[in-house]
Amino acid sequence: MTGSIDEVPLMGQGLTWEDMATGSSFRTAARTVTESDLVSFVNLGGFNEPLFYDASHASAGGYTGRLVPGALVYVMAEGLILQTNVLHGTGLAFMHMEYSVKGPTYVGDTLHVVVTTLEARASSRAGRGVVTTRCAIINQHGTEVAEFTPVRLIRGRDFQETGAQA
Repeated sequence: MTGSIDEVPLMGQGLTWEDMATGSSFRTAARTVTESDLVSFVNLGGFNEPLFYDASHASAGGYTGRLVPGALVYVMAEGLILQTNVLHGTGLAFMHMEYSVKGPTYVGDTLHVVVTTLEARASSRAGRGVVTTRCAIINQHGTEVAEFTPVRLIRGRDFQETGAQA
């Protein structure tokens, strides 16, 4: 290789806020929720709720399978979004979110996310923008099981890196 490393394009560079046009959408890859995902999450998070570890208890409540906590559904969806590299190296802060569970998710369900930009605007500091998206979490049947609307601080094209601030 000759020249500077900066001359070689970085694979997976995230979008700047200016690249996130209002109304634009993309879809993530899909992922199936496993029993291991459920057990690990319930144990790690301390979700000691019979709905999540006692199949007969969940069945008595009208659920037809191994119920997955809405928090795990969100975490998996956010992971699917990050795996697209849309924010790789450009995300600065996760500022706010609204989250709504619309239906049950079960072990064995396969989820993907459709992300739509609702608003992208410059922030009060140069080189940064505030982006609001709607993230629809959809199962293998095409049913939207949850949605969240994160507000994120994203680098702009003219972002200038600075040293760490105290």
